[in-house]
Amino acid sequence: VLRKRRLHLVFEFCEQTVLNELDKHPGGVPEGQLKSIVWQTLQAVNFCHKHNCIHRDVKPENILLTKSGVIKLCDFGFARILTGPGDDYTDYVATRWYRAPELLVGDTQYGPPVDVWALGCVFAELLHGNPLWPGRSDVDQLYLMRKTLGDLIPRHQQVFRSNVFFISTYWRDDQSCLVMDPSLRLSCEELLELPYFQEDGGASWGREGERPGRRHERGSRRRQTGPQYLPQLPSSNISPAPDIKKQVKHKYDHHLPNI
Repeated sequence: VLRKRRLHLVFEFCEQTVLNELDKHPGGVPEGQLKSIVWQTLQAVNFCHKHNCIHRDVKPENILLTKSGVIKLCDFGFARILTGPGDDYTDYVATRWYRAPELLVGDTQYGPPVDVWALGCVFAELLHGNPLWPGRSDVDQLYLMRKTLGDLIPRHQQVFRSNVFFISTYWRDDQSCLVMDPSLRLSCEELLELPYFQEDGGASWGREGERPGRRHERGSRRRQTGPQYLPQLPSSNISPAPDIKKQVKHKYDHHLPNI
């Protein structure tokens, strides 16, 4: 809609997000609903990847859910069209709990596997009701990952050691998505073919009216209140705001993409 020389984009209304479902199910989302959510999200991310686009901020808040159970992937503020192998991209993307190790160490050469990692983190959160690795800083996030999955791959160890943000830092010594080596993570298309999704006829999920959704309910989320800051910078135990002097406090305090 064009009004007064301004372009307004109007989208369909979605009643809630996957985060609301986690609020209602603190012990984990029921398996049938979990499969439907993950299946549809995989379809959405796979569509992006097939069109040479990476989302770079897949998380429960960015997965919308209609009353009939249909998933809509939103917030493409961090999305990027891939320009070719070997090109550099910013590592300052994604929300920390869902960031792949290559992003955390500061690698600027990455691709669709960063979205696959985030999908694995979302799957684990839907399964258990809590974030898989709720790191308090980038270093803490890496520590929790390494404690669970083992050492970083050699390339990421080298990038970490050469990253100026980590020079003064003391470094402490759903399986198909959460693999340290990006080249070994399955693609969305391969994940959609897993037997896990074939048991209940996954191909029909996400069609309007076929899987009734639950009524929206307000619930208390386990996350801390307050603004969702951008990823951790050095020599700080909390996630910093990008620019306090220029920052405008919005009603819902969603983190905004860096320009």
